[in-house]
Formats: sequence, C-alpha cells, structure tokens
Amino acid sequence: MMGGKPSAIAAGVCGALFIGYCIYFDRKRRSDPNFKTRLRERRKKQRAAQNKCGLAQLPDLKDAAAVQKFFLDEIQLGEELLAQGDYEKGVDHLTNAIAVCGQPQQLLQVLQQTLPPPVFQMLLTKLPTISQRIVSAQSLEEDDVE
Repeated sequence: MMGGKPSAIAAGVCGALFIGYCIYFDRKRRSDPNFKTRLRERRKKQRAAQNKCGLAQLPDLKDAAAVQKFFLDEIQLGEELLAQGDYEKGVDHLTNAIAVCGQPQQLLQVLQQTLPPPVFQMLLTKLPTISQRIVSAQSLEEDDVE
C-alpha cells in the first residue's frame, strides 16, 4: 500500500500541470490579435463549403420579403431539377423551401400529392437535417455578432 500514495500524488501533480498548460494555451490563443479574424474566416469557409454542397444560404428569417423570395426561388429550382431527373438536388431545394415555409404541413400535403412516392420519401428523410442546419445557421449568426 505504500506505493499507492506516491503514485496518486504524482498522478495528481501531472493532472494539475496538464490543466494549467491547457489554461495557459487557451489564454495565449484567445489573446492573439488575429484569433477572431481567423475564426470568422474559418466560419465563412464552412458556410461556403455548405453552399457548394447544393445547400443554399438561408435568408434572414426576420425579413419576410427575403424569406418569400427565397421560398419561391427554392420551389422553382426544386421543380426544375426534378423535371430534369436530378432528384437529389431537387429534393435539397424543396427541403430548403419547407424549412422557411410558414405552414410546412400544408406544403408537405401538396408535395405528397404531386411527387412520386420514392421522391417524397427522400424528401421526408432530409427534413431533419435541414431543421438542424437552420439552428446551426442561427447560432453562427449570433456568434458573428459577438
């Protein structure tokens, strides 16, 4: 039992040193004059990567005119892509429209009647990802304000 106490003390000291180093490194990183600019640039690159994946930039949800224009554009784009046979991108645009729609249940009912069942099922599977994207977009906007 004698060997247990010194090793516990050594482990405690190592843990304390590690935590101290983490605090030191975090303070040094945050006090860097370029930290916020690099952080903003990284977030812009992430948004650009999302846009390149076929996901449109969501409008300001407080601006009704911008939301309406975005909704109509996404519906039109989605219909055009579906007519061309590009179901994946068409469904992406339709999910964007549903995400900003004021009455998504009614829109889903119309889409269920007009879309083929496999395409509508693809649309339903993508809905949770778009709602998650809206939440993350709003949190990124709040972070940019700070």
